[in-house]
Amino acid sequence: MSKPSFTDGDFTSALLGLLPRGRVWPKDLSSVQAQAISCFAPTFTRISDSALNLLEDLFPATTINFLPEWEATLGLPDPCAGVSPTFQGRRNQVVARFSNSGGQSIQFFQAFAQGLGYTVTVTQYAPFRCGQSVCGQQLGGEDWFFAWAVNSKLNTITHFRVGQSAVGEPLSSWGNAVLECELTQAKPAHTILQFHYS
Repeated sequence: MSKPSFTDGDFTSALLGLLPRGRVWPKDLSSVQAQAISCFAPTFTRISDSALNLLEDLFPATTINFLPEWEATLGLPDPCAGVSPTFQGRRNQVVARFSNSGGQSIQFFQAFAQGLGYTVTVTQYAPFRCGQSVCGQQLGGEDWFFAWAVNSKLNTITHFRVGQSAVGEPLSSWGNAVLECELTQAKPAHTILQFHYS
């Protein structure tokens, strides 16, 4: 079932229908009174369209008007977002935090980074062990059991997208500050996280 959509003409007719009967209340669209009443119609149309889009606007991935409420609920904006984050970046951060169920697997961190708008791979390390490691592998201490790396592009570019970005934002922005900050906060406390860029 499609959403009902009302026009300015529909609201003008409805408002004229609410007027009392009589000669002093003409309902002809060319009358001065009808033209004055038709000035209210665009406001009712805008409110009606906003109400129809309320469910879509409440969902974090498509929100526009409720983004500040989502950010306040999730403790955003925080230093990870930088000084002046883009609208798209703010919404990506809300979606990533909202859908974050926690985890320690490679798949979890790749999905978390994907939600932030970054494509990454994860490398796990281990110290050299006789009989288990291959020749040529670097030697290392026990800390290598807890080391892992996130591999990403040197500069992840986020382009301006209609419907995703806001007026006044740059056409392109780049950097990995949000990725580093968010993953550093989400990593297990006992691990050593490195970021490798290519």
